[in-house]
Amino acid sequence: MDLKEKLQSIEKEAEKLFKDVDDLDRLEELRIEFLGKKGRITDVLRQMGKIPAEERPVIGLIANQLKAKLNELIQLKMNELEELIREKRLAEEKIDITLPGAGPEIGHYHPLTQIINEVKDVFIGLGFTIAEGPEIETEYNNFEALNVPEHHPARDLQDTFYIDDKYLLRTHTSPVQIRTLARQKPPIRVIAPGRVYRSDELDASHSPVFHQVEGLVIDKDISFSDLKGTIELFVKAIYGENRSLRFRPSYFPFTEPSAEVDISCIVCGGKGCRLCSHTGWLEVMGSGMVHPNVLEMAGLDTRVYSGFAFGMGWDRVAMLKYGIDDIRLFFENDRRFLHQF
Repeated sequence: MDLKEKLQSIEKEAEKLFKDVDDLDRLEELRIEFLGKKGRITDVLRQMGKIPAEERPVIGLIANQLKAKLNELIQLKMNELEELIREKRLAEEKIDITLPGAGPEIGHYHPLTQIINEVKDVFIGLGFTIAEGPEIETEYNNFEALNVPEHHPARDLQDTFYIDDKYLLRTHTSPVQIRTLARQKPPIRVIAPGRVYRSDELDASHSPVFHQVEGLVIDKDISFSDLKGTIELFVKAIYGENRSLRFRPSYFPFTEPSAEVDISCIVCGGKGCRLCSHTGWLEVMGSGMVHPNVLEMAGLDTRVYSGFAFGMGWDRVAMLKYGIDDIRLFFENDRRFLHQF
């Protein structure tokens, strides 16, 4: 069999094999078998040295035409097989658009954010504005300007995070009141929400980082009855109209007189249970009339101006409102907990 007949035989065999192939991997094997560097057409061309010189151009032309034809057959078959594979995949991945879709998971505010937004709404409705201040404070603003003497236990290292002899991480948001008094003349009616720091061990009811909101009102003829009325409106707005409250005498260096504010237990309604230690009451905040020393250090005439202040941890407000018994849950970012609010 001469070289021309061999090429014709290869052509017939290749046409049949390429026609019947149904797999891309098998198609690649056939391409290599016929058109590869060691393929059958190349093998025929290596034998051209054995034929007369005048026949070589004819055999070369036939071989090149055969290569072009087989490449075209391979490309057509490849396109056909890839289309079949695509159709099969689409059939397998078919989506029933009549089925109800799965809605995306919608994010929402953290419970602490929800609570402080409620608190802000209540006081803004009462004519208060929002005041802010730095979390790194001077010892003067954090203690001295608030009538906390130099050797007061609250200034001890075991209670306060000191940065150096002058600066510390604020232990309450009351320094914002001092800054407000320094830049604003009465009448003043502000609340100061923010993060505060104390050297507490982390447990179910304590955290070295927590949140407070302080309130301050300074004007002429402000009395304790104004304080009581404001706190009562706040308590009923946050905890419900049926919530009872009471004021207990207390002591704070920056207020005089001072009072702790309790509300009737949210669980037992005042009957007594484990949450309220069977007293029927839960402490929610401290309050009192601004101490004359604080007003005088701010340059205000105590014969003209008076005021009241109050402060609460809004982590505790949230715990009482939602019945949460562990403050650590607010900081763990457990989605099972957060998605309940």
